[in-house]
Amino acid sequence: MAATTVTTAHAARTHLGREAGRRKPRDWVGIGLWIALLLSALAWAMPFIFMFLTSVKSKADINALSTWDLPTTFLWANYADAIDTGNLWETGANSLLIALVKVPLGLLLASGAAFALARLRFRHHKVVLGLFVVGSMVPIQVALGPLFNTMLRLDLLDSRAGLILPYLAFGIPYQVFMLYGFFKAIPDELDESARIDGASTFRVFWQICLPLARPALAALFILDFVATWNEYAMATTLLQSQSNWTIPLAVQSFSSQHATDYGSLNAFIIMSAVPVLIVYLMFQRYFVQGAFAGAVKG
Repeated sequence: MAATTVTTAHAARTHLGREAGRRKPRDWVGIGLWIALLLSALAWAMPFIFMFLTSVKSKADINALSTWDLPTTFLWANYADAIDTGNLWETGANSLLIALVKVPLGLLLASGAAFALARLRFRHHKVVLGLFVVGSMVPIQVALGPLFNTMLRLDLLDSRAGLILPYLAFGIPYQVFMLYGFFKAIPDELDESARIDGASTFRVFWQICLPLARPALAALFILDFVATWNEYAMATTLLQSQSNWTIPLAVQSFSSQHATDYGSLNAFIIMSAVPVLIVYLMFQRYFVQGAFAGAVKG
């Protein structure tokens, strides 16, 4: 009986030793990546936490409490004051109208141009693509002077249309360059099969290639919406009337006129970022997939 017990114990120890030997070693690289991710998320979130805490504090709390202390009373009235003082509804409507016109229209034009360059056969298409690439590298700052004179001569100065057109001109080249690589990666057999079935060039573009480009379009939609919403240089050059101001101009005016009213200022900044957050949450599942779609070589 004792011999049987010893044998059983030895066999159990042997089995445990084998199982321990089969255990995978700790993935220190993965652990390090998770730590880096958590630290990056914390560093990204800290300014927003600071802004939110400041936005609900009274002036007395801001002067008396430390940066990270909770307010003695959450002063939500700062948000109402910011809306009234900064004229948030009017400037937000201007920015939203400009973004909702410019971004989809720009993507439609860019996708059509990219499809033509990638899928249609014509001479010197590489030269045309090179022009788009060069256009995407032109900094906005060097064009502000000529742009002001051009809009003045066209009688489009201080108007939403006079801002949308330059936004399209400077945004489309980069989008064409990104979408070109995506369309180039689509197999030619799809086009040939569709044309055998009698599909026209427009139908191949609209019903076959464009749906396949949805991840890239979603990623570009987010990037372009954020860039349009936050654009300041052209807006401050071309817009003069306060009734036509966009959100960046309103934030700059609010900060210069009410620089010491930190609660309302931070509340105004938080509310101005809400539409961008909503757009990102709507398209974020496509963002990572589509962000590198244009990196495929053609």
